[in-house]
Amino acid sequence: MKKPRRGGNEISDALIEAVCKRLANNQRVRRSLPDGGRLHVDRQLPFLCVYRRPHDRKDVGTDQLVKTSASYLIAPADPRHDAQVRALLHRVSAELSGVFGSFLIVELWSAPDGGRANDPAVPTVRPTFTVHAPEDGGMDRTVDVLRSRLVSIKVLKQGVLANVELDGDCQPPGLGPLLSPEAAAAAHCAIIGLAVPPVYRRPESDQQYPPVMRSLRRSLGLALRQAFFEFTCSHTTRSPEHYHTLGRRAVVKAVWEVDRRLAAVSDAFDYLLLLNPVNSNAAYEVFKGSGFERVPAFHYRPLPIDTGLLKRRLYQIPIERIEDPALQHLFLDKQEELELKLTMLRDRDTPRFVHESLQLFGAVDDELVALAENLLTSLPRTSRATTSEMRVDAEQFAGFARAEFDHYRRACPDFDATARITKNVTGLIVSRGKLMINRDLSVPRSRVEALLAHEVGTHVLTYYNGRAQPFRQLYSGLSAYEELQEGLAVFAEYLVGGLSRDRMRQLAARVVTAQHLVAGASFVESFDNLRETHGFSPRMAYTTTMRVYRGGGLTKDVVYLRGLQSVVRYVRQGHDLAPLYSGKFALAHLPIIQELQHREVLLPPPLEPRYLTRADTTERLARTRDGDGSVLQLVREDLAEVEDA
Repeated sequence: MKKPRRGGNEISDALIEAVCKRLANNQRVRRSLPDGGRLHVDRQLPFLCVYRRPHDRKDVGTDQLVKTSASYLIAPADPRHDAQVRALLHRVSAELSGVFGSFLIVELWSAPDGGRANDPAVPTVRPTFTVHAPEDGGMDRTVDVLRSRLVSIKVLKQGVLANVELDGDCQPPGLGPLLSPEAAAAAHCAIIGLAVPPVYRRPESDQQYPPVMRSLRRSLGLALRQAFFEFTCSHTTRSPEHYHTLGRRAVVKAVWEVDRRLAAVSDAFDYLLLLNPVNSNAAYEVFKGSGFERVPAFHYRPLPIDTGLLKRRLYQIPIERIEDPALQHLFLDKQEELELKLTMLRDRDTPRFVHESLQLFGAVDDELVALAENLLTSLPRTSRATTSEMRVDAEQFAGFARAEFDHYRRACPDFDATARITKNVTGLIVSRGKLMINRDLSVPRSRVEALLAHEVGTHVLTYYNGRAQPFRQLYSGLSAYEELQEGLAVFAEYLVGGLSRDRMRQLAARVVTAQHLVAGASFVESFDNLRETHGFSPRMAYTTTMRVYRGGGLTKDVVYLRGLQSVVRYVRQGHDLAPLYSGKFALAHLPIIQELQHREVLLPPPLEPRYLTRADTTERLARTRDGDGSVLQLVREDLAEVEDA
């Protein structure tokens, strides 16, 4: 028995009528078509990206390129369906040009394989895109935008070429036009063709290059979106505020499934808890008893997971099914980070651990080490705080925190953060939106405001802003989110006037100790460096060294100073701080976060840090923008205040 073709046997009049009815009501259209074809229209939009799949040869991967668009058609190029495809296109074009005044179709196809220009492994000849347009179609500006964006594409770090042919042949070789000139004019429809070099597969082969495909889908999708934006502004009755607003809004089931399964793997283990020694205090007493000469032996909680089985679950998540390149990129990054964390837990307390830590948190670069050493040299070893200063205990600090919670709850009734006093944490920690306070906490009253800005105004607030979004990753944390989180949190301490010199020395000490670790220094050598060279107390030197050497060498603590440095540079460049509080993500992810906000996939964050509304915060932000862009500037102000006093 002959197998039925996917999507049915024909594009019927009833299907076309149903599609047009949904478009007239501004409803999303997702329809399967013959021979694996598909029509996806996110909402009323003045464009459609089209790919016709050849019926007489394989064309592996090319259909994936049009799926980046919010409006696309994958149609069979079989002559048996030509009339049906043209009828569908004519009706869709007429329906949407009636809404916008004009309509654009971009047909995309793969250029012939024959030649080294289409092989990304051969950089001697650059791959070439060719834009085909009618000579007198009034599409010059749209074509120019498309060409200029195409030439910014890189393939394996190599540039590409983009040519324009005003020949009117806006369809693949061997196929007829999508619409006759008369039908296109009647539907107020313009057509552009785009031949893409098939660098995403091996020449003369079906073998694909997945990383090249992912990169090309992302960059080509953005180039097409910018061309659609120019067309919309120049030829239709609409003027969107940004080209990203023409991207996808609808989120398909595959995205929710991937998000849920990634979060389930992430929630299956507490990474930092499993790397924290359970005998830190006892180990210090033994270390002290040896005259600070014997390397302390740290013990850790047993692993409650099978890292191999969890990795299997992790890589069974079908991220490749996500058509949206921006979301696919975010989820792939998180998948790779989770795999590396699981590897580190497997290799805990082995020589391999430190190398994996460097992969996860990045190298301890010379510039950051120089900054840390400068801070340790420049700043006095004794804080202005005296032993007579009023101190705040755990109960009192919890009261201050609850007052902060009440402020945010008035702005967002769903804000249900709590403060819990416990013996199971060191100092202060935010865990899944809850503030955990060690029951023996005792901090100077002058540090309370800074700690609230750090823990509540940054960590708790970004958790709840992330929780207001549709994706769990925005509150559980996208890959490498810690650096921006900690940089923002420390900068918040400065903005409220509470970034003490002792605090800066502490952050600098962590970087210097991480550098010593990577250079091969022993625990005792790093401890002695902090105590004897930089004047830290034995307990502080031990705590800092323990944090860096735990697990076999955890370089995470470099993110505090490096993150602060990144935030200061960001502010110095004139950027607004507010977007950074939308959830838990890396600074490198900000363009994608803002893209998703423009596309209304992500919602505006409901909460803004309380401290950003203060007059003194505004003044300090202005000083940062007008300063030299260095972290040292933040502490120079503190020193100047001492001298004035």
